[in-house]
Amino acid sequence: MDVVIEGWLHRAARTHPGSTALDGPDGSRTYAELHAAARLGARALRARGVAPGDRVAIALAPGVAFAETFHACLQLGAVAVPVDMRLAADERALVCDGATLVVEEPLKDEGRSETSPVASAHDLDAVAAVIHTSGTTSAPRPIELTYGNFLWSALGSAVALDVRRSHRSSNGRDPRERWLCALPVSHVGGLSILVRSAIYATTAVVHERFDTELVLRALREQRITLVSLVATTLARLLDAGLERPPALRWALTGGGPVPEALIERARAAGVPVSATYGLTEACSQVTTGGPPLFCTQVRIAGAPPAGPGVGEIMVAGPTVAPGSRDADGWLRTGDLGALDEHGFLRITGRVADTIVSGGENVAPTEVEAVLEAHPDVLEAAVLGRPDPSWGEAVVAIVVPRPDSTPKEEALRAHCASYLARYKVPKQVDFTDTPLPRTRSGKLLRRALS
Repeated sequence: MDVVIEGWLHRAARTHPGSTALDGPDGSRTYAELHAAARLGARALRARGVAPGDRVAIALAPGVAFAETFHACLQLGAVAVPVDMRLAADERALVCDGATLVVEEPLKDEGRSETSPVASAHDLDAVAAVIHTSGTTSAPRPIELTYGNFLWSALGSAVALDVRRSHRSSNGRDPRERWLCALPVSHVGGLSILVRSAIYATTAVVHERFDTELVLRALREQRITLVSLVATTLARLLDAGLERPPALRWALTGGGPVPEALIERARAAGVPVSATYGLTEACSQVTTGGPPLFCTQVRIAGAPPAGPGVGEIMVAGPTVAPGSRDADGWLRTGDLGALDEHGFLRITGRVADTIVSGGENVAPTEVEAVLEAHPDVLEAAVLGRPDPSWGEAVVAIVVPRPDSTPKEEALRAHCASYLARYKVPKQVDFTDTPLPRTRSGKLLRRALS
């Protein structure tokens, strides 16, 4: 049976009309203003031939105009398809394929009457958005996420992070959350911040792109309480001097395995970091700080083992996209990990990335984490190369820190102090060129192989 609930933007505007919904590079909006703009936008979409259920590609930079168009789609019942503005023309055409309309400019009032029908409710089984995966191991794939996926993800995240919505505090300051988004809103990690903030009636602070100085200033001066990062952007902030941001409660860091050395470095600087695991097919967060979200189940399947208790991560629950579930209801993530005795998840890498060297399985991310803990290493990538003796040889590509000149044997000795011999790179190559990454910051290992 379909479950229909009050539209979350409609509810936020009804209960918190004067609260700031969005701070962006192109201005800010209260919930009353964002709701009014979304209603006008929905009527503009209808005037341009869009009907409920149609796909609308949103080719706009992150900010107010993007948010108004996204919420206009939801008000109409159309399916939003965010487009990464940095895509080449051919890539963009693939994302926009099947869309009734491509929005490339802010929506304007088409002169329709205020009584034109606009939805104020959401069917939880209906598709809200199509998000494309980041494409670390293959071409990006479209994933249909429902209103229910987004709602359950927001509720699970709120419990994990103790999201605060109160308008009053004992010292008179507004304790409402201000979640900083410097991730692409075309990817689920960035878009989820806009959606969750609307569900919570809290504030999303949106940057057009990640800029170290702008994010650093925001964390120091703009009362940011939550921020979503990847390991590389967290490292850049720490390198730039981030220390004890005054209002920050959590720096969620994911997009791939987060080296323990980086977590320890952040905590030493007074940055409350929490390693987070998620993926597009599960509407972003699966675990935060180790345990799964309260509405999410995680188990380890018998994928080729990379160590004791390690296998493919399987996810089930109401955050998983219906089209991504196997017949048994579980999502095969393609990621490797293990659960400890407390049910906390540890990520070790990708099934497809596993190196088989001399009959032993090696998880590249484990070796990368050890290399990146060395003081002379800025970033590292590990891959397998064909070898007549080993089948695959473990090879590392290392970017040194500025003014550092690490030696191959020293790095191999460093690895040997923490890893089994078969995991130690047989060869270390050095480069001054940053390693290739996806637009969301994940290492693009296939570009190195």
